[in-house]
Amino acid sequence: MNAPANPQPQDRADAVIARLSTLHPRVIDLSLGRIARLLERMGDPQRRLPPTIHVAGTNGKGSTIAFLRAILEAAGERVHVYTSPHLVRFHERIRLGAAGGGRLVDDAELVAALERCERLNAGEPITSFEIATAAALQLFADHPADFLLLEVGLGGRFDATNVINAPAASVITPVSIDHVDFLGDTVDKIAFEKAGILKTGAPAVFASQTRAALAVLEREAVRRGVRPLIAGEDFHAREENGRLVYEDERGLLDLPAPRLAGRHQFDNAATAIATVRLLRPDLPAVAFERGLTQVDWPARLQQLNRGRLAGLAPAGAELWLDGGHNADGGKALAQAMADLEERAPRPLVLICGMLTTKDSSAFLAAFRGLAQELIAVPVGEGHAGRAPEEIARRADAAGVPAAASPSIEAALRFLAARRWPTPPRLLICGSLYLAGEALKADGTIPA
Repeated sequence: MNAPANPQPQDRADAVIARLSTLHPRVIDLSLGRIARLLERMGDPQRRLPPTIHVAGTNGKGSTIAFLRAILEAAGERVHVYTSPHLVRFHERIRLGAAGGGRLVDDAELVAALERCERLNAGEPITSFEIATAAALQLFADHPADFLLLEVGLGGRFDATNVINAPAASVITPVSIDHVDFLGDTVDKIAFEKAGILKTGAPAVFASQTRAALAVLEREAVRRGVRPLIAGEDFHAREENGRLVYEDERGLLDLPAPRLAGRHQFDNAATAIATVRLLRPDLPAVAFERGLTQVDWPARLQQLNRGRLAGLAPAGAELWLDGGHNADGGKALAQAMADLEERAPRPLVLICGMLTTKDSSAFLAAFRGLAQELIAVPVGEGHAGRAPEEIARRADAAGVPAAASPSIEAALRFLAARRWPTPPRLLICGSLYLAGEALKADGTIPA
């Protein structure tokens, strides 16, 4: 079949992104030089942004940003959001703030911004993430808003988003081992890279950290003259009678439990609350209440119960989806599954795919004694996924009986063909890319 004579904007956006990926085919080398050069040609849009909350960390960045957005929008603020990676469509990375809630960038706006960046870059070396970030910054500068929530892509110090010189606040969520090829193989080295987003004169908020990570973050904060608010010292949060009780020097908030499932989301919500109270101390409690109950963040312990995948699952089964992919993400996810097991016991089966760059053994070890079995699947085309057979071998070694399957759908059909005395609890996990494949197969498109 011939291609359409007039490509649709979505096709054009995909074509631009594909072209840009060829401009920098080497292994990632983190640098600010390439994006700084392009932004200068664009008129430095990063200098015309609304107050920016810059968020780095290993785990919890996206969820913390989701809470920030929900709380601020509940207070009537217009909030731009930049996150990565996307799950189904590239547009998910760029949300433009508007009264009454924001919207994802539309096809025409995205294409225009990317093509302008491509033209001004003039074929010079650049990564697709750098040029996407430049396009996003231009869109954010061109559309009025009250806040920009800006998520670091990788690390912090040399990440493309770190062209922001004067953020309203810098936030660092929990730091742990991940991306060792680029950030270092110890928590100390990784924390140093994350601390690179701290700016003199800008306040900071540190989520709960290991002792090693916190020591590095505090040292770098002192070096830059930054006085951070630190979880467990300057603000506290706890679950009490199914509610979130938050306390800082301004007083106590007795709030509903976060809509996002999992004990770890109480900590992410607390980090967001601390940041908002730092910047908007006048915000009424109702904004926090509405934010916690209205927050939405796909593929983070998301229950799939209406789409195509739920229809393939065993009768009566629970089907959950989460993009966690490193050791600490596995621990948080296993804890959430253990909490569900305590409330409503069911056999737990993992449907898991992972990238070759992730420590699958450490991730899977968290489920020893909790998961009845694991079905390993491919992550999807275009990603460096581990072979399902290798994941299954690693799961067996970690104490979780495992088998391999060619797809999520095939795994669900395999499980549905069995007789289950108690309908199982199924968890699709191991990679955000796998989560995106699951949402596509389910027919669920994030909005």
